Amino acid sequence: MELFLDLYGFLSVVLKAGALASRSALVGGVLTLLLVTAPLARLLPAHQAELAGRMTLRVVRVAGWATLGFTGLSLALGLLALSGAMDLPLFSAMGAQFVLSGFAVMLFAVLLMLLVPRGDFGGGRGWALIAISLLLLAAAVGGSHATARPEGRGYLLLSTYLHQLGAALWLGGLPVLLLALRADWPAAVAQAIGRRYSRQAAAGVGLILLGLLGYWRGYIVAPDALYGTAYGAMAATKGFLTLFLLALGLANWILLHRLSRAGAPEAWLPRLRRFVECEVIAGIAVFGIAASLTSVPPSVDLPDDRATWAEVAERFTPTWPRLQSPDRQDLAIPELQSRLDAEWQERQEAARPQAFIPGEGFLPPRNAFDMAWSEYNHHMAGFVVLLVGIAALLDRSGRFPWARHWPLLYLLLALFLLIRSDPESWPMGDIPLLESLRDPEVLQHKLLSLLVVAFAVSEWTVRLRGRSGAASYVFPLAMVVGGFLLLTHSHAIGNIKEALLVELSHLPLGALAVIAGCARWVELRGGAVAARADGSVEPAREALWAGWIWPACMIGISMLLIFYRES
Repeated sequence: MELFLDLYGFLSVVLKAGALASRSALVGGVLTLLLVTAPLARLLPAHQAELAGRMTLRVVRVAGWATLGFTGLSLALGLLALSGAMDLPLFSAMGAQFVLSGFAVMLFAVLLMLLVPRGDFGGGRGWALIAISLLLLAAAVGGSHATARPEGRGYLLLSTYLHQLGAALWLGGLPVLLLALRADWPAAVAQAIGRRYSRQAAAGVGLILLGLLGYWRGYIVAPDALYGTAYGAMAATKGFLTLFLLALGLANWILLHRLSRAGAPEAWLPRLRRFVECEVIAGIAVFGIAASLTSVPPSVDLPDDRATWAEVAERFTPTWPRLQSPDRQDLAIPELQSRLDAEWQERQEAARPQAFIPGEGFLPPRNAFDMAWSEYNHHMAGFVVLLVGIAALLDRSGRFPWARHWPLLYLLLALFLLIRSDPESWPMGDIPLLESLRDPEVLQHKLLSLLVVAFAVSEWTVRLRGRSGAASYVFPLAMVVGGFLLLTHSHAIGNIKEALLVELSHLPLGALAVIAGCARWVELRGGAVAARADGSVEPAREALWAGWIWPACMIGISMLLIFYRES
């Protein structure tokens, strides 16, 4: 149970992110069925109408099962944590608000999966689907921050509801749109579906913005909360990625409503598919931040001890990187353990103060050497990432054949992270590997090291073979997963200023990693689609500029790491 409680924070955020994304896809799929594909299906030939029905039904079924899985696991996790932390029987914990909310969501999800029509999209069944979808979102809102607010609960519940409904209309409808763009039917049909969906997505964006107004009034209130609290900083990062999503959506709107009128489908349809794929990827990252926001108290509840703008500016003012590491024995935990060992020898008592054990629920002791150790790790990692970015740009230019081996540099980074990321744990410290994994931070570090190795080896193989394939997508997906882990990082419940200042540097790292992964995805998907007169192929235009964007993001990440500070 102790190990479970140690990992609860990280696992709960991941499961909540999955529940948010799948729930939005379920409700969005049903609403897209009723608002987009069903009206058009009446105007299509029988075989195309049948294809539209099967396509939407597939999205609803997958999203429904995912909703049941993620919500059920999240409920089980929460029940075990509540029972273990408060020493309550499981039956007594079943009356908690989040449990009732989760069971209601699962019930409505089952009803949606049972009632999704296979033929006739109209009639009373359509209205029943709308009602159940709206009730499902209402049930989900019942487990949000808003239900626990002593003041302003009404408009916060409404804001949360509008926000989630907008996300379902916009992001939740993307899977149906993507399948429509890839379906085997005339481009005119895909264009018609895309145009109808764009109006639905615009309504969703409007609802999201309305919800944000309520969030600002109820949870954030003041501008200094955006950089002075963890909740505000995560909300600002979520807003930044939402702007990135809006830029992709604007590109899709231009393709659907302008370029498609003058250009052949072969020119705009593949480009539209690639941008929608990126929207889906970035949308999952946004759901990750949204889930992480539920793990910290709103800014309005933490009016004291906020980080000031002067402190943030001072922390982000570049200084010369640290090129020398302190000795491990000078760190706070080894020093504390040595002192406790000495006290044990002197007193020979049966009970003595214990050194910090990862996962106990409070922050470990730190001294100036710990800060120097952490800064050195970030700076050295930054230099490796900088070399990667420069080598990738040289490789992109096509003038330096040796630069294609740049993925091997990441193996050095993985080895460096494995050894030095957690000095108290294996292989450098005294805590065994399995025991150290009970600390969520250690677990995340080890996962990141494995991700680095995976995409380094796969990307190097791709560069050597000179052709794309399934292995080529490991790199962008690993970048997105790494960014997701940074964005869903475990956060302290209290408003601890030093932990917040560290968090302010991790959030932009995660956002840049997601954007870099999306850019690499576009480069791969458009790598060879435009045919020349001689029969050869060349990359699409967006693939060309995307090939420059993701190395630039890597250089940006390296700058954040090189100038990272904790003191």
